[in-house]
Amino acid sequence: MTRLVRASTFFIGQGGPLAVIAGPCVLEDYGLVKEVAQELDRVTGELGLPILFKASYDKANRSSLTSYRGPGLEPGLKLLADLKSETRIPVLSDVHEVAQVERAAEVLDIIQIPAFLCRQTDLLVAAARAGKPVNIKKGQFLAPWDIQQAIAKVTQSGNEDVLITERGTCFGYNTLVVDMRALPRLRALGYPVIFDATHAVQMPGAAGTASGGEREFVAVLARAAVAAGVDGVFLEVHPNPDAAPCDGPNMVPLAEVGGLLKTLSALHQLVRSET
Repeated sequence: MTRLVRASTFFIGQGGPLAVIAGPCVLEDYGLVKEVAQELDRVTGELGLPILFKASYDKANRSSLTSYRGPGLEPGLKLLADLKSETRIPVLSDVHEVAQVERAAEVLDIIQIPAFLCRQTDLLVAAARAGKPVNIKKGQFLAPWDIQQAIAKVTQSGNEDVLITERGTCFGYNTLVVDMRALPRLRALGYPVIFDATHAVQMPGAAGTASGGEREFVAVLARAAVAAGVDGVFLEVHPNPDAAPCDGPNMVPLAEVGGLLKTLSALHQLVRSET
């Protein structure tokens, strides 16, 4: 049994519907952000799925110094706060420094720890003590069982509301591979598991000064992960991925999200009915 984690007005975990964490890679203008959030809300509402809007106010781990990072902490949090107020959709974003955590917790419903920072003790402890659920993105350099130590840093700091997000493991240069055996192994740790289907097809640094990706395989991996029993899916989506300032090659076109989530929801219900 996995723990039930409260995310604003709903729970993620054993027995619940498939949770959806989705949104553009990074915050852009408010009009685009609102467009994406409202369409995600409409689609998930029709399917009866809980939605968390995801977008980064700062992407500190870009491939190049010239890569787009986002609006920054204060402008980004204001944008997310405005969106949350207007749409009533809970929001999630990632923190990169201990100094960001307290301020971010004033707006975010879930605090996310980036994959590259999942072993950063001070960041995990600060996030744990902020009083919000913590989504730890498992580093692509970790074996599934190694994430236990990151979880312990949060739980031993007084916070049991932990999500684990898997994206796969480094395999050669610029490539990740998803071992589906990792998903039940992660769930066996007792916490809800989210599958990051879009970063799973990312090819870090493959475009030289930016990441590449193979978005044509997002649906394949997402279906497999839901069939393996995950509690939620993480999808980066955009109205026009090819024009997005970052991570375009691995983002799902907004117009295609509804069809994908309909399939994933049906798969999730089938899997849960047999377990």
